[in-house]
Amino acid sequence: MEIDIVIQQLGLLLIAFALAIPCAWDREKESRSAGLRTLPLVAIGACGFLLVGESFLEDKATNARLMQGLIGGLGFLGGGAIIKGNNGVVGMASAVTIWITGAIGMAVAYHRFEIAIALSLLNFLTLQLGTKIKKEI
Repeated sequence: MEIDIVIQQLGLLLIAFALAIPCAWDREKESRSAGLRTLPLVAIGACGFLLVGESFLEDKATNARLMQGLIGGLGFLGGGAIIKGNNGVVGMASAVTIWITGAIGMAVAYHRFEIAIALSLLNFLTLQLGTKIKKEI
């Protein structure tokens, strides 16, 4: 493998990592289950799986199956953040943030930076503003 490709792929992993940090910071400061360790790892994991798959998968149908499995796995991972108790259900925002963070990593792997940035920004703003609005209601 050429060194240029290696550097490019490392750069993509770092971008995925960086775009996960704002939401990870929000979840961490709110003492939620998924935070500064989990979310960046989800982003680089999703990005990494697709980068590896892209290097040897020949057609879009096979690559789509890889994405489908990854999306299902992210849903399963997020499901672990949801807890039902006597006071209702908690962890939904963390679960969805895990799912979206995986989508950020996937978008970065396919060089769709506009999607990755929009997902990161919208998720962060929703967590920030949603919490404030929810407290007022």
